[in-house]
Amino acid sequence: MRRLMKVTLVIAGVVSFVLLTSSNSSAQKLPKSIYIQAQAMGESTQLGRTFGITLIIEEFSPPEDQKALLEAFTQKGNEGLVNALNKMHSKGRMSITGTLGYDVAYIRQWQQPDGSTKYRLVTNRPITFGEVWSDSRSMDYSLSGVEIIMYPDKKKNTGTLLPAVQLKMNKENQLDLETFQNPWKLVNIMRR
Repeated sequence: MRRLMKVTLVIAGVVSFVLLTSSNSSAQKLPKSIYIQAQAMGESTQLGRTFGITLIIEEFSPPEDQKALLEAFTQKGNEGLVNALNKMHSKGRMSITGTLGYDVAYIRQWQQPDGSTKYRLVTNRPITFGEVWSDSRSMDYSLSGVEIIMYPDKKKNTGTLLPAVQLKMNKENQLDLETFQNPWKLVNIMRR
């Protein structure tokens, strides 16, 4: 029951993340890239597995990108969102230790009243040759997302990685986030 509540809370947070809630931030090319490193820890079925992640943020997405993504999802659902992300230029990169990584199409930043900074990233995930060859169910989950909250006290930094997700409308006509695998908890988050 506790695990179900935790997963529900994570999903609720990510749904608001994917809804791409409005913000006062605007597109801005950063004078210096932001490097964030973290350790991803598996939960539930991935318990005991860990790997390193590096995020490189070169610019933040403008409000126009948010509008385009919402419009694309409204018109064609998850497929429309994937196509709209494909058309956007890269705002940064995400890589797992030992890999080349991939471009991130949508990045937002929010300053919180408690002094923390929230980063949200969403992008199309790379589909492997094996997935395409076997036409596996995982191909339906073509998005990846990350949320990181960085506090003035670095020990409190938290984050979540969703490696394979898709968006759907439920019976109440609300947006639901469906994950292919459990979220990964991000720990030891450091901005370099």
